[in-house]
Amino acid sequence: MGSPIRSTVRLAVAVLGASALLLAAVPAGAAAPPPGAPAPHAVEVEVPGPEQGGDAGSGHVRVPAAGHDKAPTGLSAAERDADGEVTKAVDNGPSADRLDVVVIGDGYTAAELGKFHDDARQKWAEVTSVEPYATYRNLFNVWTVDAVSRESGVSGDPDAATTRDTALGSYFWCDGIERLLCVDQPKVDAYVAKAPAADLVIVLSNSAKYGGAGYNEPSPSLGYEGISTASAGNPKSGQVAVHETGHSLGKLADEYFYPGTPGYEQYTGPEPAESNISTLTAGGMRDARSKWYRWVGEQSPDGGTVGAYDGGGYYVTGLYRPTDNSIMRVLGKPFSLPGVEAMIAGFHRHAHTLTALTPTGRTLRPRDRAKVSVPRLTGPDGRQLLVRWYLDGHELKRFAGRTDVRVGELSLSDARTHRLTVTTEDRTPSVRDPKIAASLRTTLGWSVRR
Repeated sequence: MGSPIRSTVRLAVAVLGASALLLAAVPAGAAAPPPGAPAPHAVEVEVPGPEQGGDAGSGHVRVPAAGHDKAPTGLSAAERDADGEVTKAVDNGPSADRLDVVVIGDGYTAAELGKFHDDARQKWAEVTSVEPYATYRNLFNVWTVDAVSRESGVSGDPDAATTRDTALGSYFWCDGIERLLCVDQPKVDAYVAKAPAADLVIVLSNSAKYGGAGYNEPSPSLGYEGISTASAGNPKSGQVAVHETGHSLGKLADEYFYPGTPGYEQYTGPEPAESNISTLTAGGMRDARSKWYRWVGEQSPDGGTVGAYDGGGYYVTGLYRPTDNSIMRVLGKPFSLPGVEAMIAGFHRHAHTLTALTPTGRTLRPRDRAKVSVPRLTGPDGRQLLVRWYLDGHELKRFAGRTDVRVGELSLSDARTHRLTVTTEDRTPSVRDPKIAASLRTTLGWSVRR
C-alpha cells in the first residue's frame, strides 16, 4: 500500500450493491461508541473476492483494529498453561538469516491445539506449492503460537448472529461483508510478540467457511510485513493467503478492476509506485525502459504472454497489468513473470543465503576452518546458489561451491592479516532487473593470518 491508488480506494458501493451494504447484518457483539467518545483506531484491510467469483479481491475497507468491543473471558488454569506456547514448525536456520512466518490459530480450544498444528502444516504446504515459494521454501522458518480459545469456531459462522469467545476475536461479517474475516489486531500482536521473530503473520480461524482478509500495513513495533487471515478448513484459504503476501512481501498492486462502478471507469493519476501496474503501454514501457518492459513478449506461467492488459489497480481503463489473469487478479492462478520477480526480491529482503557456522568476529589461524551453511533451492530445474570465495578481493576459483575452507589451504606467504570472504549469488533467470539481481547476494568474511 502507500500508492495514491490503494490508499484512496474503498470498497465501492456498486461492488456489492448498495442494498447489500445497507442491509448487511452487523457483526454480533459490535457496539457503537458512546456519544463524545474518541473514534476507535482503524486499519485498512483487503476484502477477498466472492467465493464463486473470479476476482482475487474486491477492494479495501477500514475496520476497527481492535475488532469487536467485547470483554475477554478469563482462561482456566489448565488453559493458561497451554496458551502461548511457541513451536518452530519449520526450521531452516537462525531467524536472523531467514524469513520468519508466524502462524496463530483462533477458535481452537486447548483440546484442539493438535488440530491447529495440523491445519498450520497443511496451509503452509499449500502456500509453498506455489512458485516462487516452492523453489525458495528453505529460506523460511515457520513458528506456531498456540492461542487457546474458550469456545471452538469463530464469530459469524454459520451466520452473522453467531458469536464465539475466542483468543483473537476473529469474526466473519466484518464491516457487514460475510466473507471478510477480521481480527483484534492488538490481541494478534500480543501472540506474535511471543515468537522470536516475525516477518509475516498468518491467522487461521477454526472454520471451513470461505473468507479472509489482508492487513497489509507493516507493523511499526513488531516489524512484520502484514497479517493474512484465512479459514483453516476452506480449500481456497491458502490461495487467499498467497494473494495477500503478494502485497506484503512482493509490494504488488491488485490487478482486478470494477466494471460499471462510478469513479473507477478510468484512471488519470500519476504513475503508480507498484511494479505490476502502469499508465504505460507495452511500447511506452520499452521506450521508457520502465516497469516490466524486460518481460514483454515472454510466455508467463499464468497463461498467455506478458504485455500491457487494460484494467488494474481497481480501474477499468487507464492502468495496465502485465498479464490477463495472475493471482493478483484471480485466485488459483500463479504469479506472473513480473510478479515472481517481485516476490523473489521480497524474499531476499528478509532472508540471507549465508549463515556463518564459524564466528566472523575472530581471527582464524591455519588449523581453523571458515564454515558456512547455504540453503538449498528446490526448483524443478535443479539450480542452486552460486558459492564463491575470495582472499583480499581476489577470487579463489578452486574453492567454488564449497561451504568450508581451512585457512591452511590458503598458502598465506606473509604474517599480515588477510581478509577471507565468501559470497552466495542467486542467479535466477526469474530476475531480470539489475537492481533486484544485485540484492540477491550475501557476503560473510573473516580475518585470517598465517
